[in-house]
Amino acid sequence: MGHAAVAGYKNMTKQRTFLPIRALRLATALLLTLTLCLSPVGAQNRPERLEWFRDLGFGMFIHWNVDGTLGGVISHSLAGASKDYVERYVTELPRLFNPRKYNPDEWAELARLAGMQYVVFTSKHHAGFCMWETKTTPFNVVNTPYGKDLQKELVAAFRKQGIAIGFYFSPDDFLWLHQHNKPINRSPHPGVTPQEIPALMEYDKAQIRELLTQFGRIDLFFIDGPAEGLRELCWEIDPSIVVTRGAIETPEQFIPGLPLTGAWEANLTMGTEWPYKPTNETYKSGQSLIRTLIETRAKGGNLLLNVGPKPNGELPIEQEDRLREVALWMFVNREAIYNVRPWVVTNEEGIWLTRNGNTVYAIVTDPWKYAEPKSFTLKSVAMTAGTEVSVLGQTGEIVEYRPQINPRAKWEQTAEGLKITAWKAQRLYTNNQWPNPVVVKITNAREGVTPPRIETLTAKWNAASRSVIVTGRLDDLGKASSVEVGAQYRIKPEATEFTSRPWQTTNLTPRSTTGEFSAEINGLSDGQSYEFRVLVKHPLLSVTGKEAVLTVSSR
Repeated sequence: MGHAAVAGYKNMTKQRTFLPIRALRLATALLLTLTLCLSPVGAQNRPERLEWFRDLGFGMFIHWNVDGTLGGVISHSLAGASKDYVERYVTELPRLFNPRKYNPDEWAELARLAGMQYVVFTSKHHAGFCMWETKTTPFNVVNTPYGKDLQKELVAAFRKQGIAIGFYFSPDDFLWLHQHNKPINRSPHPGVTPQEIPALMEYDKAQIRELLTQFGRIDLFFIDGPAEGLRELCWEIDPSIVVTRGAIETPEQFIPGLPLTGAWEANLTMGTEWPYKPTNETYKSGQSLIRTLIETRAKGGNLLLNVGPKPNGELPIEQEDRLREVALWMFVNREAIYNVRPWVVTNEEGIWLTRNGNTVYAIVTDPWKYAEPKSFTLKSVAMTAGTEVSVLGQTGEIVEYRPQINPRAKWEQTAEGLKITAWKAQRLYTNNQWPNPVVVKITNAREGVTPPRIETLTAKWNAASRSVIVTGRLDDLGKASSVEVGAQYRIKPEATEFTSRPWQTTNLTPRSTTGEFSAEINGLSDGQSYEFRVLVKHPLLSVTGKEAVLTVSSR
């Protein structure tokens, strides 16, 4: 039962007598509250607006806060901090906040060039510092040497570029908790959330009303904390707003192994930290970020890629450089990223697949030399009489300085699948060493295979055999007479790892019927966290189940 429903029930039981009409009204209200609390998360995001959101595909996350001058973690240093630290934070840091080189037009132009179609800005992080001119607290950007509504300037700049506007908002407010003698902490610590503190709930609601009425229409709202009662206010103010975190899945610092149902959004940093980190920082490569965007879109999600501005208002050069590498790739290949949904399978080995209607985009991540042909066979894609194959960004007629080469794509349907031969014929680096994926466009395509369906059920430690038993269920053989099943495992990657850890595969067992099966894995390290998933090898392709995480403990 949700907090609001519990409160309503308690209030009702406090009354000794009820007039019949009042009892009916209260019972009806309670029923509506219960229905709301038990409704599927995201039920009040309009379906057509969620589809609009999915079409956008790629956005810019901006983490900026009053403690950006320190270059450490955003807000969280206040949790468990001494009283004198908190007092220094709330009195000294605002006096030092003065981003003299802040130029939101430059940010917006770079975001547009990089192919980002929406922005989510940290209006208020957990510390409680507001990046807009608010009447709710003096702890805001206007009461700093900068002295202006920084957020208003940002909204105008991104709107000018046609970029949809979103706000990040934390229901947690460390300054408010400190001022009201509450422990500075977040859930699951008891007694610190707005759902438990009516005054904090009203404070948050007043701020949300400002955010959704003072800046024109706001398209997206990201609630980083307990959202009950706040997301409903967003929809009450504007029924067309899309609430992301708090209403849909928003995996942080990882991409799910399999597509999630419906709209979802992955949130990712370029390095190890959300705000600007001047030292001890390591960045992902532009190539890695591009591949993450591709994988996210192939799995049906949006990618919200973060930047953390420097104290002077500029973006760190490392972040700008990576966005410009993304920009070059997107300038050529954005058609494979915008307005797409997952294909019947997400990928065939190193080739990721997206679709727009009956057009399929095969995004080839394997090495591909300039001015040389590459041949590959797609088992999940079949041609029709109207199929045409081309490479995005190219005419298929010219390789610069090499008139003897005819780079037009060729294709044929074979027993193994759709065989394609295409050329990488566009020069994007002077030395021809552009390392990023090439996109092959296939029009009027149809599904070439019915993939098998498999589900990971459990991964459990077996003390007797000192092994992990992975159990799965094969639900569909994909129209094959026989398949092979088994399991895969790997050490669980850290959130900020830049390369994927390889999966290890158990011996595979032939299977000609659906149903449950298991695989045993030995030799795992005690105390280490692993990911496990089941695998089915079909004659044409392989499919895996979702990951299960288990920390091995032999004790």
